Amino acid sequence: MKIAVIGANGKAGQLIAKEAVERGLDTTAIVRNKNKSATQSVIQKDLFDLTIDDIKNFNVIIDAFGGWTEEALPQHSTSLKKLCDLLSNSQVRLLIVGGAGSLYTDKQHTTAISDAPDFPDSFKPVAFAMAKSLKELRQRNDVNWTYISPAADFQATGTKTGKYILAGEEFTLNSKGESFISYSDYAIAMIDEALKGKHIQQRISVLSE
Repeated sequence: MKIAVIGANGKAGQLIAKEAVERGLDTTAIVRNKNKSATQSVIQKDLFDLTIDDIKNFNVIIDAFGGWTEEALPQHSTSLKKLCDLLSNSQVRLLIVGGAGSLYTDKQHTTAISDAPDFPDSFKPVAFAMAKSLKELRQRNDVNWTYISPAADFQATGTKTGKYILAGEEFTLNSKGESFISYSDYAIAMIDEALKGKHIQQRISVLSE
């Protein structure tokens, strides 16, 4: 299997790339600047400059793009559109590092975490931008995408346990009544999905046990 990780220099991207390399997978980093990931194979190019020739020979593209500033927030949508347009009607799978704010809190899937009155104002712009990009992604029946939301508490420096709970569209708590996952355990879940490919055109979520 050949995997490419877009944004492999980021915190999540580096750990996803590392997990893939440690499992012996043929892994390429797609980065704008000098490669900081564990991969030896590198495409140094901006996501928005990628062509179909750059990515057509991969089995899986993992999109770990993140934009947090006001100027970058719209790129959650435009970057996904760019990748979906490139991969349209191909067999290449697209896995996206998603957000937790769009997970539903009701069985009718009408209310999201980010709709709650106590949802932090500082997180709302990113949550809404990512929710918008997910809504747009759901319209792409021409792409083999999978969107993976982390737990509400997504811990960059959390411990790698090697275990996680696979959940669906709804906000889920573990047996301790908590919703958290480390970036390292999230990376395990991401590579598991890359290898198994069981959730085509679905949003799933993962949290620690």
